[in-house]
Amino acid sequence: MGLKQRVRAGLKRAAITGGLETAWLLNRAGFMGGARGRGVIFTLHHVRPKQSRSFDPNAHLEITPDFLDRAIRQLRADGYEFVALDAVPARLAKRSARPFAAFTLDDGYRNNADHALPIFAAHGVPFTVFVSGGYVDRTHTMWWETAADLLSARTSLSFDFGHGEERLDLANNAAKQAAFARIAQFVLRPGESEAVARLNRIAAEHGVDAHAIPDGATMTEDEVKALAAHPLASLGAHTISHRALALLDEDEARREMVASAERIRAITGTMPTTFAYPYGDPPAASAREFRLAETLGFKLAVTTNPGTLSEAALAGLTALPRVSLNGHFQKRRYVAALASGIPFKLMGRG
Repeated sequence: MGLKQRVRAGLKRAAITGGLETAWLLNRAGFMGGARGRGVIFTLHHVRPKQSRSFDPNAHLEITPDFLDRAIRQLRADGYEFVALDAVPARLAKRSARPFAAFTLDDGYRNNADHALPIFAAHGVPFTVFVSGGYVDRTHTMWWETAADLLSARTSLSFDFGHGEERLDLANNAAKQAAFARIAQFVLRPGESEAVARLNRIAAEHGVDAHAIPDGATMTEDEVKALAAHPLASLGAHTISHRALALLDEDEARREMVASAERIRAITGTMPTTFAYPYGDPPAASAREFRLAETLGFKLAVTTNPGTLSEAALAGLTALPRVSLNGHFQKRRYVAALASGIPFKLMGRG
């Protein structure tokens, strides 16, 4: 990553921060109240104490338990009522003076039970964990974690992106981040399974066991079952392999969705009614997947497209937006800003 790329990345972070600060001020002053809509669904991944890493390309995917606690307190102070995810359709159909908030956590990380559950329980807040069957069964790997481990301890690396081996400079964190971005681009395209397999082979050559990562990070079947037994917790389906469904043929996409729901039923005895699309952005989740989710009987399904919820969302319950609690922006006032919906109106979304 050269100077131009570093400057661009810094400007992007500053622009997001500036947008959140502006949204917070506008919300505090009572402007753009209509942007809030009826409520909001939040996306989380890791919830754990901050770990010190010199190279951390996945830092946006984790928040601390303390920040989760502060986020809940902020929302409650702002008048939000906390609802289970599967109650969202009924809440959208019912007029209420109070906005609602629902919490979701993707992938099935063990820290969801170890660190998030105690915070939710202390506040009486329901939550949904979207579980990928391939992580529970240790049959699939998490390429973003594999890539981070592979790149972090090296100053250079040979990698074949499909046009022959080339040498990647990893002399500093900026160079590592550029390499991580290239690996992400290589993986997130048709043929994701083959790309991940190649990454795993290269990682193994350098002493990184990609299959050991889910074993250390995600819940086992017994742990998932124990979590599901908690009265505040519910489980949703999240495919088996965590591949971008829109890049698969329709039959394979359907199999991923059905198999992940069946895997949860095998663990808990109950078929899940909610689904989260892996990655969840437009290249990964399209109108075809929204139709499939409806056809397969899911009550609702969530994307990662940012936005709050209005009554209009009832017309697209298998394509609901969510708002990410991003590890780079862990301030209480940013939670209020995001829930207000103002940032997305300023972006021309929602």
